[in-house]
Amino acid sequence: MFHTIEKEQAWRRRNGHAPGFETLGVSKPIVALGAEEPLADQLMMADYFHGADGLGGIHESHPHLTPAQTWQSLLEAAKTSESTEMDEAAEALVDFSRHPKSLFTPSETPAHQEILRLLRENEKDSITIVAIGPLTNIALAAAADPETFLRVKEVVVMGGTIETPGNVRQPPPPIHPPPFLPPPPRFQLTKAPQTPLRTSLNIRNQITPVAEFNTYADSIAAARVYALTSPHPNSTMPPAPPAPPGKQADDPPPPFLANYPDRLSRQLPVTLFPLDITTSHLLTRGQFRETVAPLLDAGSPLAEWVAAFLSSTFGKIESLSARAAGDRVGLALHDPLCVWYMLTRRSPAWTLAPHGPEDIRVETSGQWTRGMCVVDRRNRRRREDDGEGGEVPGDTGNWLGKGSGNRVGRVVGSPGEDKFGAYLLHRIFG
Repeated sequence: MFHTIEKEQAWRRRNGHAPGFETLGVSKPIVALGAEEPLADQLMMADYFHGADGLGGIHESHPHLTPAQTWQSLLEAAKTSESTEMDEAAEALVDFSRHPKSLFTPSETPAHQEILRLLRENEKDSITIVAIGPLTNIALAAAADPETFLRVKEVVVMGGTIETPGNVRQPPPPIHPPPFLPPPPRFQLTKAPQTPLRTSLNIRNQITPVAEFNTYADSIAAARVYALTSPHPNSTMPPAPPAPPGKQADDPPPPFLANYPDRLSRQLPVTLFPLDITTSHLLTRGQFRETVAPLLDAGSPLAEWVAAFLSSTFGKIESLSARAAGDRVGLALHDPLCVWYMLTRRSPAWTLAPHGPEDIRVETSGQWTRGMCVVDRRNRRRREDDGEGGEVPGDTGNWLGKGSGNRVGRVVGSPGEDKFGAYLLHRIFG
């Protein structure tokens, strides 16, 4: 993305346009490598929908749009170096990060540690985290140093579903090419090559009607983050998973799965964007085509790059849809909606569930319901006690105690479902 933006800015300058993306020139984003595995669940893949590269396979279909991953190889070389002196790879890494045209700063620190560093070095309540994927990195940061993590102003989460059906689908069966065709080249960045195990994980792990992908992909991480919204986090913590092979069942869990301290200084503010609100905010293929067609004709690198992977995405959506076709195919803007909220959050049109933060918990061990957001819809009077209390007969899970349960703010209204697609295109392409 940064490679493409750099090419786009150069193209705009050559054609007498403002280069745009001014914020990148003021404050370079830090790019840090996140966790490679969920806390305890099996690794999930969504490459049947997004492609092995996350961009519809454009690294193979459009190789001229793909940069050399120099910074990543430099990071690996610097990490594995045994030299006490700054070797050639480390020097190159420093030179790269200090290059005046570089639009981002690569970090050698794991993402969850980078999060804690930024929270520690900045004023309390001055940083908001927008989490648009599984919450593994957030959960790791919270487990490593809960009090530092609670310096965050707010965590905005794209994830979960309350009333809307889930989106964790079983992918179509793999299509095997004829034997006379050469095998496709291995994608250079993917962690795991296509194997029978990976295919079986795709098929087996993506079957539930009630979960959203991000929450399902690391349900334990989501449950642990939501637990920090509770007055008593350990009252809603997920149980530690079984000990892995070779370990005794009575061994303590690793630190990132252990309970939080009994007393914390504050509750975590979480604002949730579930599928209920994100699914209805669409960008249609027709809208996108009308915007990028003249830019493609003019030679915009950004338009070419975005069109390459969105063409694949629109095509995949159309293949899975029983109704929409052609220009009416709509891409749900799940993740961008969270960013729109951050840019326009002072608008009164952003509304939360009317009765205040809700006790939303995540199922972590159900055979058919892993990743499901569970809400108590029973018409029962809450108990008057306001202490930790714990479970009482007839209230397994302590859903009715006033001092228990999570406190998650859920977004139910935006400035306009019909406005966001055009707004997004304008912000990206000008």
